[in-house]
Amino acid sequence: MSPSANRADPDGQASRWIAGLDGCRGAWAGVLLHLDDGRHRAARFAAVADLVDAPEAPAWIGIDIPIGLPDRVEGGGRVADRAARAYLGAGRASVFPMPPRAAVYAPDYETAKALSRAASDPPFAPSIQGWNIFRGVREVDGLLQARPDLRDRLHEVHPEIAFRRLNGDRALAAPKKRPEGRAARRDLLLGAGLPEALVAARPAGIGADDYLDALAALVVARDIALGRAVPMPDPPGRDGFDLPIVIWAPGGVPENTGRPVECC
Repeated sequence: MSPSANRADPDGQASRWIAGLDGCRGAWAGVLLHLDDGRHRAARFAAVADLVDAPEAPAWIGIDIPIGLPDRVEGGGRVADRAARAYLGAGRASVFPMPPRAAVYAPDYETAKALSRAASDPPFAPSIQGWNIFRGVREVDGLLQARPDLRDRLHEVHPEIAFRRLNGDRALAAPKKRPEGRAARRDLLLGAGLPEALVAARPAGIGADDYLDALAALVVARDIALGRAVPMPDPPGRDGFDLPIVIWAPGGVPENTGRPVECC
């Protein structure tokens, strides 16, 4: 069992709480669930540390943000990015390949592009969408370096990988920006065993898409806690600070009793 399982909750017991996090307009959409009794809550957190240090003391947290930044990138992205893009196939555009560490910490977009091209083979520059999430990447990277104990608690996930896994490794017909796409994803989350009340409990200030993604991260956190999550790649890579470079996915439909959603 992961050392994170020994994290104590307010009652002094080993924490049985799990959590999912997704970025939302300068903050984080967070959901928490107790593995044994189904207690849950959803909230908007100003920082990742606020959820980590919440009263529930979640022992397993899935977060939709890259973790692990190599100094040099080969093959068009981190090993986790390449594995994720290969799995998603036609949906690979939802994975923004992370550039080398120096580019993530660049002071502006132009500098980031130059630093990325200088330390990648073949040379590539981050997209503007990728640049826009670097603030969150730096937040989590700094937190993991300042508090090494969190490395057993925070785990990188990708919502579209999670939904595809829950859908029997099949692409969903509609994107999450469309009502039918959101409805299909809600069905998959319910089929994966999340409480209906939690799926419906989106707090004010959190977009519908971000909330669904946080719930998908929660499903992955549960499967990590239960020892059935799938690492991409296997084995994970490592960066210069020994942070893992891996995207975790749910164990799949059979384990989660999910109902496949018709596609295409």
